[in-house]
Amino acid sequence: MTTASAGRGRGAPPAPGPFDVLVLGSGVAGLSAAVRMANSRLAAGLSVGVLTKGELSQSATRWAQGGVAAVLGGDEDSTDLHLADTLAAGAGLCDVEAVRVLVDEGPLRVHELIALGADFDREASGDLALAREGGHSRPRVVHAGGAATGAEVERALVEATRDSVSAVLERWFALDLLIEEGRCCGVLALPPAGAPVEIRAANVVLATGGAGQLFSVTTNPPEATGDGVAMALRAGVPVADVEFVQFHPTALHHPAMPRPLLSEALRGHGALLRDAHGAQFVDELAPRDVVSRAMARRMVDQGVDHLWLDATGLEQFAERFPTISASLVGIGLDPAADWLPIAPAAHHLSGGVLTDLFGATAVPGLWAAGETACTGVHGANRLASNSLLEGMVFGARLAERIALGALGPSPSGVLRILSGDEGPIGSRRLALPAPVAVASGEADDDLAKLRDRLQRAMTGGAGVVRSASSLQAAGVAVDAVAGALGPPTTSAGAELANLVVVARAILAAATARTESRGAHTRADFKNTDPEWRCRLVSGDDRWLGGPG
Repeated sequence: MTTASAGRGRGAPPAPGPFDVLVLGSGVAGLSAAVRMANSRLAAGLSVGVLTKGELSQSATRWAQGGVAAVLGGDEDSTDLHLADTLAAGAGLCDVEAVRVLVDEGPLRVHELIALGADFDREASGDLALAREGGHSRPRVVHAGGAATGAEVERALVEATRDSVSAVLERWFALDLLIEEGRCCGVLALPPAGAPVEIRAANVVLATGGAGQLFSVTTNPPEATGDGVAMALRAGVPVADVEFVQFHPTALHHPAMPRPLLSEALRGHGALLRDAHGAQFVDELAPRDVVSRAMARRMVDQGVDHLWLDATGLEQFAERFPTISASLVGIGLDPAADWLPIAPAAHHLSGGVLTDLFGATAVPGLWAAGETACTGVHGANRLASNSLLEGMVFGARLAERIALGALGPSPSGVLRILSGDEGPIGSRRLALPAPVAVASGEADDDLAKLRDRLQRAMTGGAGVVRSASSLQAAGVAVDAVAGALGPPTTSAGAELANLVVVARAILAAATARTESRGAHTRADFKNTDPEWRCRLVSGDDRWLGGPG
């Protein structure tokens, strides 16, 4: 339901707002934007609301272990090297303008976060401790608590948000965008109790995170159901690069879900990847897509469901990585003596809602940042620890743009397609996913079974390695789940409907892209094809300016 005609339900409480800005989501991107707008002299007088379907501190950001990549010191590093590493990981699909913005503005955003109270790890000298992770040519990743970076970033931003914004709407679920007269003017939202209501806002910021819950094995929390991308797709807002789902190679092979993540920093400090026979088989510091692909193939060749991370040679493990150490000890593993069982797990959606270099989408009044957005920074595969940085940089940029009174997009970054000047990376159009109900009327137990069915289908058919036949089989299963959906009733049902919409978009793009590139690997098209150096864009012609 994507129209402005969806009105307030009978018996619903008065709608909050109206707001000048309504931020959907409470991760690093959304809160960076909210805090900046609320505290900006340029934005003085703007009412800023934050809506989140959980608690303010309940987002994927707090699960981020890796760190924040930025050039913060050291004569051996430079923003040019960070740019080159990012472009190499992105396998030809990064937008160079967007990456330049990321690496140039990133250091300032990290220092601003420190000024807000974020406490990053430091050397004995007092300098920030810099780690090297996969795909990085230099140590440039800052951490907090060894592998608790996301939690520290989230803590600092949550405290700043509560002190500054006009309203925090916790346990509210944004169902759909309200579009009137060619612009976004708010959302239809489900309150903690009662019927849906319209929340009006002059600007809406999509910062709802990723979609890891599409898969049965993921590092993402249960809230990562692709809500912002699904809302955009239902409204016809241009979305791209969703076939590039990054799988983290070193998720702990354990029944816990989300899967505990064994940070890339472990390999940066010397931990080794070993196969079922104890042999090394891949460069531990290669980009994540390379490592995950090598692991998937080795697991198939050896007929096993996991491999091993050997961290026994790391000194002072508990002191360097207290969060990971406590997690391992809790399940009976001693990293000083035991090899740690690992397998790839769905981790990050590299694509999303297309934005310009200032976070504006193709729809006036609608903005996007973080994992929900496609800025072009990640291309076909995200470089390790660039995601928190992306949220901080582009969240701040859209906040400044809104404060200056901007409304619509500029033909910059990946939204150069609006002017027809796409630069070196072209685009091809894909049909929008078929409509699906906003939510399900099934009982909770039935919803859980349907969600599990969808997740298993996507893991089996659209995982690390795909093929035409596996994608088709996944599509049949996803369509069957869609057929079981009924009228809107609950947030759990709305989440499942959102997963269906995003799953269909991923399957369509992965089927269309007949090559292997970055995080998208086709068993039946194993090579990278120069003809496919393009973005696959789904969106309504009214936002894209006619047929592509």
